[in-house]
Amino acid sequence: MGFCPQCRRDGGLHEVAGHAAPKVASSVPTPLGTAAGAVEHHRSVGIAEIDRVLGGGIVPGSAVLVGGEPGVGKSTLLLQLAAAVAATGAAALVVSAEESAKQVAMRAKRLGLGGEGVSLLAESDVDVVIASAIEERPAVLIVDSIQTVGTRDVDGSPGGVGQVRESGARLVTLAKERGIAVVIVGHVTKDGSIAGPKILEHMVDVVLYLEGDSSSGLRVLRCLKNRFGPVQQIGLFEMGGDGMTEMVDPSATFVAQRAGDVPGSLLFPAVDGRRPLLVEVQALVSRSTTPQPRRSVKGIEAARVHQLLAVLERHAGLSFSDRDVYVNVVGGVRLREPAADLPVALALASSLLDRPALVGAAWGEVGLTGEVRKVPQGDRRTHEVNRLGITRFVSPDNGGPGRIDGALALAGLRP
Repeated sequence: MGFCPQCRRDGGLHEVAGHAAPKVASSVPTPLGTAAGAVEHHRSVGIAEIDRVLGGGIVPGSAVLVGGEPGVGKSTLLLQLAAAVAATGAAALVVSAEESAKQVAMRAKRLGLGGEGVSLLAESDVDVVIASAIEERPAVLIVDSIQTVGTRDVDGSPGGVGQVRESGARLVTLAKERGIAVVIVGHVTKDGSIAGPKILEHMVDVVLYLEGDSSSGLRVLRCLKNRFGPVQQIGLFEMGGDGMTEMVDPSATFVAQRAGDVPGSLLFPAVDGRRPLLVEVQALVSRSTTPQPRRSVKGIEAARVHQLLAVLERHAGLSFSDRDVYVNVVGGVRLREPAADLPVALALASSLLDRPALVGAAWGEVGLTGEVRKVPQGDRRTHEVNRLGITRFVSPDNGGPGRIDGALALAGLRP
């Protein structure tokens, strides 16, 4: 400017380097050994399947995010969780921004849950929720759901990216500072992922996902992240009129419902996380009446079934080109591991030949060249089938068949 706009003195502006005051640490670092002695231990919630998934129970001061499809039973399960925590002598606070307190109480009455030790709050302002939690001091705070609460300090309606991020951050801070275990319910998108910013899953300590088929009562509570224990643990429940019921021995339940030695049916010892689960794989092959044969697959990836059909035709001489093929995993269970290749292939061959397999169970990965490869957790699978009295099975372990034609021969399914 050439002059000072205040005193009108001539001259230019000169840059003067400032010296910022040194920052003083507001907290003192803690030695690792001392910090380890202050770690909170798991506290049982009173439901064995939930304790299993959490690695022994819920940790005070932790933040847990629970996702799942609409109507799968998230609110029901967490209401039972609150009642179970109250039964242990601790207090629980259930916050519902989607339903009134009266509606939640009606559900609790229908489920036969007692009201002692459980408080209800119908509120959508996260700051009011936090103030109530500080005053009540519950052991567990359940917020249903993060997409329906918000704060006035952030623009936008509840459910927006900014609102979800800020509300989640404030609830996590409440958990850490007050030692309250906070359980947050999250909605899911069309592709099945938890809605909202991905940072929400990074902020929390535990991420659980409740999944299940609407046509069946089976519900699987799966652990996707756990800072206090192992991941990929599962808990199994059966959804009924009185809420979620724990399945103590699901393998025995599935085996008891099996029709017996019929064509197109084999058992598969799946290992989900660290838990073996014996499920039934069914296949139906029938003559097609259309130019393009139908392929219907449920409970397993369709691309793997198409791959197995090609392997059976190329390396076992079994043709499905003029046949409709249906594959189903009984009970609504979804199989994600390649170890299910062999039982699916044997079930397909059994149905095509209309001949029951001579073995009760099978597991193994089938390659494109017809080889049968070993899969992890072979000892757990063997122990599970033996525990349920199945002595004849096919697997690549301990000198088993190395190719698909050899597996078919052991099962009595050679063309």
